Amino acid sequence: MKVSVSSSQVKQLALELGFHKAGIAAVDGAADGLEAQRLQAWLAQGYQADMEWMANPKRQDIRLVMPEARSLICVALNYYTPQQRPEGSEYAKISRYGWGRDYHKVLHKKLKALANWLCEQGEGIQARYYADTGPVQDKVWAQQAGIGWIAKNGNVITREYGSWVFLGEVLTNLDLTPDLPHTEHCGTCTRCLDACPTGAITQPFVVDASRCIAYHTIENRTQKLPDAIAPHLQGWVAGCDICQDVCPWNQRFAKPTDLTEFQPYPENVAPTLTELAEISDEEWDRRFPASALRRIKPEMLRRNARTNLEASGN
Repeated sequence: MKVSVSSSQVKQLALELGFHKAGIAAVDGAADGLEAQRLQAWLAQGYQADMEWMANPKRQDIRLVMPEARSLICVALNYYTPQQRPEGSEYAKISRYGWGRDYHKVLHKKLKALANWLCEQGEGIQARYYADTGPVQDKVWAQQAGIGWIAKNGNVITREYGSWVFLGEVLTNLDLTPDLPHTEHCGTCTRCLDACPTGAITQPFVVDASRCIAYHTIENRTQKLPDAIAPHLQGWVAGCDICQDVCPWNQRFAKPTDLTEFQPYPENVAPTLTELAEISDEEWDRRFPASALRRIKPEMLRRNARTNLEASGN
C-alpha cells in the first residue's frame, strides 16, 4: 500500500519517541525463506528444549502473522547501565535485562504510539506491534533492517551500543523503502564460545537452549536443574550475561542508557544467594514490581539460588 509516508519520516518519529535505533525491512520472502530453513534445522536438533512456542509455523513466515504485511519497522532500545556486580561468591547474579522496569512495558508504550501514528496517516493503513511477545523472529528482522547483526552468541550486536539492546517491530501494510541488511562483524573472535561454562554455543551462531544458563534460570519449570547445568551456574539466578560481558563490542561500545526506566531497582544488582534461597512469595512480589523477572516465579528463584549454594558447598 502506497501513501505519502516516507521511510525517513517513520524512522525520525521512532527516534523522537525515544528509540535509539530504527530501520525498515521489506517482506519479500527471500530472506524470510532462508531464515525459516535455519530455524527448522535448529528445531530439528532439539535446541529449543521445551520452548514449544519456537516451533510455531508463524515464526517461519511473517505473512502468517499478518497476511497484509509489506514492511517491518524495526527498533532498538539501549538498556545498559554502568553499575557493576560486586565480586564474591556470596552474591547472586541477575542479568542486566531484568535490573529495571519490565522492558515489554517500556517498548509497548513507544511501539503503540508509533503504530497509532502510522494508522492516522491514511485510510486503510494497518499496523501491528510486537516486543518479544509474538511469533516474530525479531533478531532476524533487526538484521534485515540494518539495526545490527546476529552474533555468534545469538544476540544482535549494534555498532553503537553493543548487544545491550531490546528489540521491537511494527508490521504494516505500507510499502516503505527498506534499509540495507547489516553485515556481520564478529570476525574470528570466539570469546563468547570460549567463556560459556556449559558449552551452550555449540558452534558459531548456534545456541543450544538445553545447555544455556539463561534458559534454565528463566524458563525451566522443573523442581531440580539438570546435573549437567547445576554445578556451572557461577552465581546466576536470573538469566546470564557471560557471553555479553566478554564480547569486545560490548566492552568497547556499551554506553549508559538515557532511559530512567532501565535504571536498576536497588536490590537487583547485589542480592545474596542466601537471601534469595529463602525469599518468601510476599517478598518476591514486593521486590520485583513491573519487572521482567516476574517470569521467574518465587519457587524457581529459590531453586536457582539453592542450586548455586549447593554447588559451592554451602
